Amino acid sequence: MARKLRFFKEQMSKAGILVSPMQSTETPLDFDDMEVKLGELEAELTEVNANDEKLQRAHNELLEYSTVLQKAGEFFYSAQRSAAAQHRQMEANQSGETSLESPLLEQDMLTDASKQVKLGSLSGLVPKEKAMAFERILFRATRGNILLRQESVDEPVTDPQSGEKVYKNTFVVFYSGERAKAKILKICDAFRANRYPFPEDLAKQTHTVQEVSGKISELKATIDMGLAHRDSILKTIASEFEHWNHLAKKEKSIYHTLNMLSVDVTKKCLVGEGWSPVFAANQIQDALQRATLESKSQVGSIFQVLNTKESPPTYFQTNKFTSAFQEIVDAYGVAKYQEANPGVYTIITFPFLFAVMFGDWGHGICILLATLYLIIREKKFASQKLGDIMEMMFGGRYIIMMMSIFSIYTGLIYNEFFSVPFELFAKSAYACRDSSCSDSTTEGLIKVRDTYPFGVDPVWHGSRSELPFLNSLKMKMSILLGVSQMNLGIFMSYFNAKFFRNSVNIWYQFVPQLIFLNSLFGYLSMLIIIKWCTGSKADLYHVMIYMFLSPTDDMGENQLFPGQKTLQQVLLLLALVSVPWMLIPKPFFLKWEHERRHQGHQYAMLEGADESVVAELGEHNEESNHHEEFEFSEIFVHQLIHTIEFVLGAVSNTASYLRLWALSLAHSELSTVFYDKVLLLTLGYNNIFILAIGVVVFICATVGVLLVMETLSAFLHALRLHWVEFQNKFYEGDGYKFAPFSFALISEDEE
Repeated sequence: MARKLRFFKEQMSKAGILVSPMQSTETPLDFDDMEVKLGELEAELTEVNANDEKLQRAHNELLEYSTVLQKAGEFFYSAQRSAAAQHRQMEANQSGETSLESPLLEQDMLTDASKQVKLGSLSGLVPKEKAMAFERILFRATRGNILLRQESVDEPVTDPQSGEKVYKNTFVVFYSGERAKAKILKICDAFRANRYPFPEDLAKQTHTVQEVSGKISELKATIDMGLAHRDSILKTIASEFEHWNHLAKKEKSIYHTLNMLSVDVTKKCLVGEGWSPVFAANQIQDALQRATLESKSQVGSIFQVLNTKESPPTYFQTNKFTSAFQEIVDAYGVAKYQEANPGVYTIITFPFLFAVMFGDWGHGICILLATLYLIIREKKFASQKLGDIMEMMFGGRYIIMMMSIFSIYTGLIYNEFFSVPFELFAKSAYACRDSSCSDSTTEGLIKVRDTYPFGVDPVWHGSRSELPFLNSLKMKMSILLGVSQMNLGIFMSYFNAKFFRNSVNIWYQFVPQLIFLNSLFGYLSMLIIIKWCTGSKADLYHVMIYMFLSPTDDMGENQLFPGQKTLQQVLLLLALVSVPWMLIPKPFFLKWEHERRHQGHQYAMLEGADESVVAELGEHNEESNHHEEFEFSEIFVHQLIHTIEFVLGAVSNTASYLRLWALSLAHSELSTVFYDKVLLLTLGYNNIFILAIGVVVFICATVGVLLVMETLSAFLHALRLHWVEFQNKFYEGDGYKFAPFSFALISEDEE
């Protein structure tokens, strides 16, 4: 039935008939009746197509015949004219004095009619690209004892065999003898040259042309009637196609699911094993009871919970808001059963990290307006078939909304509206000491008011020290955010280990990882905050480098607080101790636990036991030993790789978070360039035409570069920070999705 429906769909697409949307039918069609109806429609449509194909072939042959009659007729007419003129000339020569130059053979042929040779002829059409080869082969096969005339047809001709438009040449071959005719016929067949009879008599030619024209018009009318009949059949099918297709897919999916069930020993019932959410157990039992009543079955269905060692599938209940965030996590890997789900944190951390790189509340408002349009009209868009890019944007509309809201928030902190600062919350805390500081250097500014209450003071924008100040701010902020998120990931590994009661991972993975990360980069974060609070001019690069190179040296002016050197030595020692702490104890502890678990589990067979039982149990023991085999070297190498990856990753991952600073700087500078060098530059010309061009270029650059390319760039970088830097601290992602049977989940393209 699915094959028949595919056949109908192909026929409708060829005929250009659109499928009508599915409507609720008042009288539902029985499945068996539907099968009979589809069979009848297929037989009728196949017969109509076969008749149409025959008629089209006959019609195309007649059109070719008409072309041959026309072209060959012109050739014969011109040949007869030239022959008559030549004959008159020869008679005139014969009536006069015989010239020495007149050919002797001509005189003999004129006097003796028995010496004249009767030539046969064949006419037809040959494809234009094969015309030269056709002529050459004919000449070689007959050793030149033929006369061939060809003339190209201006318009392409529909080939009766293939049904395709082909450029062809009309040909007429004159030959002598039956052997030559046989060779020519074989060559015509080899070159797919269609042959048509051409009467030599002029009266017969006229009669044939009229007869062919009449047949062509009759066939055309018959073909049109056949096409109209076929269209009426297809329109009938189109009105019910979606309904039939839906029924067939439902039935097919039911049989596909039934094929997964196994037959009971009694061969009277089916047994199926599957997964279901715990909360849905009562719903499933109700559905089974309802099915038993509706089918009037004498035996009820039995629902029993089984205990298994198999890992269950993962199922997160999501809504239209959270589903897109969960898809971001699932693209990396589906969570293991009951593993901590990073999707919960992603709802906030993903749009926030995006906004750190995309901080401009003007651009954020533009994206928010576009997203609100998608959200307000989501019912309309959900029912439509959208393009690939538009469908992706519509699916992630709530992610984009959150990204735009956070971008407005960070834009207010950066105080940037299309790169322009505004005194939104209060006046700037700084003012010029005198008129000499018009270029706004920090030395020329004095603090005259309270500190700007929210975000960056607008006076920084446009000053000489804007880049050094904002670079320092954003770089340090990126490290703080990165260390915070990595610590969150390590704490998530603790909750995973606690939930699965894995004390080994708590003491020999979580604790040393937490100590190592915070001994180095947690300490760096603390130094950043202290420096901000105290206003110290200490060089943090110098502090961190010499913490490793010479931890006992005096710190001098780089000391931020008393006892800093001692603290650094303690932290360095803790970091060094945590590396072997991560590496060595865990493999030995796992080996000891394995030996303790399997101690005393080996049993010997009793004497006199049946040989088949011994063989069977021996195989079983071999299998169980194979599965439970403990490879200490493999575990140790795995732990070594994990330790090296974490130690090196702690440095590289922290550095990776500097992309927050880099992309934020790039976005801010691009926005400034477009504003200063495009919009402000054109405003200075006092010309409406130039101003209009400048505004158009500014809008196109803002939308194309900042709102599209920069958004995509920041999105991908935020995605990388979550997948690599955050999730690799705790997320295994080696589970599989719960895929329940549902008619609603049957996709349109599923076969």
